[in-house]
Amino acid sequence: MCSCLFVILAAFTPRLALFLVWVFTDYVKIAFHGGFIWPFLGLIFLPFTTLIYTFAYQPGVGVTGWGWFFVVIGVLLDLCSYGGGGYSGRERLQSG
Repeated sequence: MCSCLFVILAAFTPRLALFLVWVFTDYVKIAFHGGFIWPFLGLIFLPFTTLIYTFAYQPGVGVTGWGWFFVVIGVLLDLCSYGGGGYSGRERLQSG
């Protein structure tokens, strides 16, 4: 039940979900080897990608197989979220 609520939260507010994972778990620390700058940049620019990479990372192995597939899906989600915002903004300007 709780994981379903987290997935819904992540779908609508990936930055908040990533921040909560960063604060309350060690997943981000493990995936990025304790670094700060890459997860922080991911939080700002690519939140879906960073969140999915964090969950796809396996200690000692890294991201393999289907994990990379989901990371690519995260990249596409981030690009679509930026592109969709620009498209709808352009439509508002032309109609107003």
